[in-house]
Amino acid sequence: MTPEKLLDRSAKLLVADWKHLKRTFILPENDASRETLVKYMEQILFGLHDFLRTHVGITEAVSLNDLSLKFSDTTINKDPVDKLANVITELIEDIGPHAVNVASPFFIGHMTSAIPFFMVHLKTIVAALNQNVVKLETSKVVSVIERQVLAKIHRLIFEQSDEFYRLHVQSRDASLGAFVEDGTLANITALWVARNTAFAPRNEFQGIEAEGLSAAYQAHDIQRAVVLVSRMGHYSLKKAGGILGIGHQNVIPIEVDAKNRINASVLEKTIQAIKNDPVKTRILAMIGIAGTTETGSIDPLGRLADIAAEHGIHFHVDAAWGGPTLLSEKYRSRLRGIERADSVTIDAHKQFYLPMTCGMVYFKNPAHMDAIAYHSRYVNRPGSVDLGIKSISGSREANSLILYSALRIMGINGYALLINHGIDTARQFAEEIERRPNFELTTHPELNILTYRFCPQELRPDLTSADLSRRRHANKKLNLINHKIQRLQRETGKSFVSRTTLKLEKYEDEIVVLRSVIMNPMTHIEILKSILDEQEQIYLAELGDKTVRTVQNTLP
Repeated sequence: MTPEKLLDRSAKLLVADWKHLKRTFILPENDASRETLVKYMEQILFGLHDFLRTHVGITEAVSLNDLSLKFSDTTINKDPVDKLANVITELIEDIGPHAVNVASPFFIGHMTSAIPFFMVHLKTIVAALNQNVVKLETSKVVSVIERQVLAKIHRLIFEQSDEFYRLHVQSRDASLGAFVEDGTLANITALWVARNTAFAPRNEFQGIEAEGLSAAYQAHDIQRAVVLVSRMGHYSLKKAGGILGIGHQNVIPIEVDAKNRINASVLEKTIQAIKNDPVKTRILAMIGIAGTTETGSIDPLGRLADIAAEHGIHFHVDAAWGGPTLLSEKYRSRLRGIERADSVTIDAHKQFYLPMTCGMVYFKNPAHMDAIAYHSRYVNRPGSVDLGIKSISGSREANSLILYSALRIMGINGYALLINHGIDTARQFAEEIERRPNFELTTHPELNILTYRFCPQELRPDLTSADLSRRRHANKKLNLINHKIQRLQRETGKSFVSRTTLKLEKYEDEIVVLRSVIMNPMTHIEILKSILDEQEQIYLAELGDKTVRTVQNTLP
């Protein structure tokens, strides 16, 4: 549909009154109304799904500027302007095509993908129940189920004894973790607990949560607090530094090795330098990453656990992406050492394939979350089993019901099929890239993320030249080429890879690379080959030899 026709529907004059409100808000008033609502639900469940399945493209070629013009009216109408049937049709036929079809097997650029079809049904049930898991009085059995689901994933991570889970699964005195909206809030929660534990009450000091950072530093005789993480760490960790008051500059990036994993030797030297620094410093936490956002790399978790134990530092693992790899018997060993963490982040809306949004944070010690407990007289009263007592979130929907159901429907082996497919296909894709003379694989996949770049054969000699200026100039031009290829491919709308900038050991400067995330089970190697073909065609049609000649002629 053209932008001119977008939302171009007339509606009869509608009035907001109690008669219409009851019909819209409460229940269908008769069998005919019920049948109409069922018909609408079929449009949602099957019409939209069919669209996503049959349209392999990423989005329709309409500019953001044109779309913005269509959605510039800022007035809320006094009376209704359309009926439910028309609104649903508009969402499916007019708005859906201009969203991003993340379900397409050609969409391989971000950590968002197709979800199992049954997730739509589960999400609908959760919306219909409208439980608020902040409080037992607004959730009842859902809160009980949430505790069970938290225990199941906790057991997957930490592998504690049967007796441990028997004691803690439904205990009001224990908190094995929490559901939050995303990985950002999960990481913030973990570091919040680490901060409060580090600055616990002592003598007359009532604790950092009560008295604040300045009083905490004075009571504990320090001048600053820091967090240590690989420079590949997610930007949510810097947010945590700002929100928790230590300052994001004190989230200290540690250099990585050739495989983009934290350099443990550099980490140990950094810890020693901090201890020797005349500025008295407390290390609140050190973070290992199980699946970096840009390259999917996994830090040496066992080695990090050893370092954390030696120095008495809270060890957090950001496994927002890679955590579900624990479900794969074939690949779970790649996360060896995660069971020794003090806290772990996992995003269920990533490789548990839940709808947006659902993050989780887990703590090995069931008492750790006591450090962030809050109570209120009207909700989350002391002694209650309300889950909101120890959650950064207030009102929350019952995402635990979706994960509870998905685990029953999929089982470990079902999820393992998805995890294994992504990792195996990423390896095939890497091999295909290495076979093509106009491409360079820049990071090998450890999980199901890899990076590469378009690198014309004609420019390769300059990359290995003994002349530093020639190497730097060639990489600068390759950055421009890859930036343009990625943008043009995205605008074409058939397929999508993202791009990022990496600092690799083999090059003096940062380079622009194309980034692929293989998580859609319908994405296979032939589709990936066609994406590479399209990139080559874009180069030949839009950039071509002229670009190479320009690069070579302008080299000093």
